[in-house]
Amino acid sequence: MGTAMGTPSDRVPLAERVEELLTVGGPLPIVAAGDPVLRRAAEPYDGQVAPALFERFVEALRLTMHAAPGVGLAAPQVGVGLRVAVIEDPAPVPDEVRVARGRVPQPFRVLVNPSYEPAGAGRAAFFEGCLSVPGWQAVVARHAEVRLRAHDEHGRAVDEVFAGWPARIVQHETDHLDGTLYLDRAELRSLASNAAMAELWSQPTPRRAASALGFELPGPAA
Repeated sequence: MGTAMGTPSDRVPLAERVEELLTVGGPLPIVAAGDPVLRRAAEPYDGQVAPALFERFVEALRLTMHAAPGVGLAAPQVGVGLRVAVIEDPAPVPDEVRVARGRVPQPFRVLVNPSYEPAGAGRAAFFEGCLSVPGWQAVVARHAEVRLRAHDEHGRAVDEVFAGWPARIVQHETDHLDGTLYLDRAELRSLASNAAMAELWSQPTPRRAASALGFELPGPAA
């Protein structure tokens, strides 16, 4: 085994890396699991990227999230180790799913230097996927409610409690900024391909999957 060497992008200053990405135009390439950038804590944003460039980067994250499509995207997922993420969820789901998962529409938000903590002891377990782990989903038990602290793209403080599916999105994207993938928290016996999900496990909750695949559901979804 050789000595680990950083990739060239590891040694490029963040502003230069962002500028380089934006020269191409259109949606940005999404980094897949296995790239070290997804396993490092992202650098807190403190003006390393000038305001005009930062604004363009945020818009590129939004465009990329929409094109994927996804409901959240963190800067490391496009190869930029900066503590920034975007979320947005139109929540086009049937009422049964909305009620079971607490999935309600979320407007577009920019999360700068976010952190979260549980708000209450509730847990919820549902299938979850990731744009950086394409083709697969797995059940993850997460806090049912979290308190998010962050700043928005204009530097305004955010201190808000999220519940249901929005809480899951906040946790998933903030975890990316800590070098954590959803699989680190998943029940691996639940791991299912997208094809299996469509054929077998499209129910509002994973109860049937838990029984068939042999795993426990620790949250209210049990």
